[in-house]
Amino acid sequence: MYRIGVDVGGTFTDFTLLNETSGEVLFYKVSSTPSDPSEAIRTGTRALLDEFSVKPEEVSFMGHGTTVATNLVIERKGSRTALLTTKGFRDVLDIGRQTRPNLYDYQIQKPAVLVPRALRFEVDERITVDGGVLRAIDMAQVDDLIGKLKAAEVKAVAICFLHAYRNPVHEAMVRDRLREAMPDLYVTASSDLLPEFREFERLSTTVLNAYSGPRMQTYLDRLSDGVQALGVPMAPYTIHSNGGLMSIPTVRQFPVRTCLSGPAAGVVGGAVVAGEAGFQNVITFDVGGTSTDVSVIVGGQPQFTSSRTVADYPVKTPMVDIHVIGAGGGSIAWLDDASALKVGPFSAGAVPGPVAYGRGGEEPTVTDANVVLHRLNPVTLLRGKLEVKEQAARDVIEQKVAAPLGLPLEEAALGVLRITNANMGRAIRSVSTERGYDLSTFALMAFGGAGPLHACEVAAECGIPTVIVPREPGTMCARGILLSDISLDFVRTHIAAATLETWAQVGRYFDEMRVDGGNWLNGEKVAPEMRRFLQVVEARYEGQNFEVSVAIPTDEAIDLDGFLERFAEAHRVEYGYVIPDRKVELVNCRTKALGLVPKPYNDFQATEAGTVEEALLETRSVYFKADQGRVTTPVYAREKLPLETTLSGPAIVEEMSSTTVIPPASKFQVDRAGNIIISILGGAQ
Repeated sequence: MYRIGVDVGGTFTDFTLLNETSGEVLFYKVSSTPSDPSEAIRTGTRALLDEFSVKPEEVSFMGHGTTVATNLVIERKGSRTALLTTKGFRDVLDIGRQTRPNLYDYQIQKPAVLVPRALRFEVDERITVDGGVLRAIDMAQVDDLIGKLKAAEVKAVAICFLHAYRNPVHEAMVRDRLREAMPDLYVTASSDLLPEFREFERLSTTVLNAYSGPRMQTYLDRLSDGVQALGVPMAPYTIHSNGGLMSIPTVRQFPVRTCLSGPAAGVVGGAVVAGEAGFQNVITFDVGGTSTDVSVIVGGQPQFTSSRTVADYPVKTPMVDIHVIGAGGGSIAWLDDASALKVGPFSAGAVPGPVAYGRGGEEPTVTDANVVLHRLNPVTLLRGKLEVKEQAARDVIEQKVAAPLGLPLEEAALGVLRITNANMGRAIRSVSTERGYDLSTFALMAFGGAGPLHACEVAAECGIPTVIVPREPGTMCARGILLSDISLDFVRTHIAAATLETWAQVGRYFDEMRVDGGNWLNGEKVAPEMRRFLQVVEARYEGQNFEVSVAIPTDEAIDLDGFLERFAEAHRVEYGYVIPDRKVELVNCRTKALGLVPKPYNDFQATEAGTVEEALLETRSVYFKADQGRVTTPVYAREKLPLETTLSGPAIVEEMSSTTVIPPASKFQVDRAGNIIISILGGAQ
């Protein structure tokens, strides 16, 4: 039997095929289809099965990562959505938090509100902060609002009442009435999605879920029908933002939880692969066609957050802590009004793509610069499946970058890469040095189609001594899906001082959430012996605004004193200090329900390949630095490189899904797991 992992990127859709019997892992890649991402999955799956002579009925598992929900928000292509909220709170969506990304930049504009004021309706009801009913809901008013919703022809409704996280009764009544009166309406109640305090963030997340819901359902229907038409017996799972898998029915209910779907899989896979290679502290560096995603792995564990923004809209749902910038192979180089060179965040994407791909692209991109400098193969990519138009890339860099700046062609192309690398370096520092991590103790795990192209120069700029390039790095996110478990997060808000009484209530909340998680796992058809639960309490010192996470083991009893000790240590790690005489305040209790997915293989053992002479494909004149000019550089086939043999840069290592650039003075070798380990400028690993 076989398992398939699929990651839908902005430029390419990547596939990983695992033979459960032999443990062999195979990789495949097709161009993405932005107008309908499910089309690339269908055509790619069919081609994958044909390429490796696999029958559809032999597929036992299929999981995929998707950016559909994110793109709907970024491109403002969601459905016509209405909002029902407590009387007096109609404008919370506009008011927000009154915070500015940059205090002194008066040109910054707030993103357009996804629900116009005319579609925001007030309901005369009120729940108190402790969950009591201050003012009962008038269902006759709700029935009147249903008429207005029908007249407005909305496709989705978000329901977010004040303090519904403490008592969902009013939201549940309205939700059920709406579904009864308007069966085709997509309805999201905040108490179903995010029963957690902080009103604006809860409201924003609920609106985003409703806004993306109807079109996400259409995408899922196309995906399911397409996979079924191929004869694959298993409905595909979707990886969501916390690095776990969800079934299609769960994704239908919570599409907003897929906003970091593919990148989260890359971090999960990166943590496993780096651990097998002997590295516990890692910066994951995932560069695709449109974006760069970076994250921190400490002690072998990905870092998580419960609050971030998607296209500048707050989203409060548990997710892997990933920082995303608009810098990738398809990022467009352009000149601003002062004739300064900029790169991104705009991207040529899959259509029309870089000029060098010959698909109608007219703007210079990072990929075109790499082709001009011969860091990328100037003839073909993807093992000969993609023809490269070098002269077209040279012409567009010359006309739109070099000539306007008065620079030689190679220096202009190098300038595009230097700006791109600087942007990537800032992203890495924002998740590492700005949070107190010493980058000299980390390795950079480079993957994605363009990650290994830039990794060495970015690592040198950031002071990272080692770069790890896993096997087939362009498909790491698809591979990470095969390393992920089924999971869903549950939360209860309980803001109170940490006392013996409130600590007992924490235990009762965990009991409730384990029951809820067990019921959900029943629906996911997870066997009891494959179930696990992870527990976290978020707490803070009295007077603080934000909390730290404290893990609570499920296999031992933790009393209040034990929790306070764990909190102090977590606070010391997060902020560098503790306040022994300050009271501790409980905020949220979280439980992650896990359904372990069997991983009956060892994906990390490479076999002996060949010799250096057998691996050498050609020598190429590659441009690294302006003061060096072009340097004659060996180009190697990765799969033929001998294991544990140290080689010196400069070198280019090519494979189906990516190209690794190793600059002069660096050293590298392929380890026993098949990873390329690069020592930057000859530094110690």
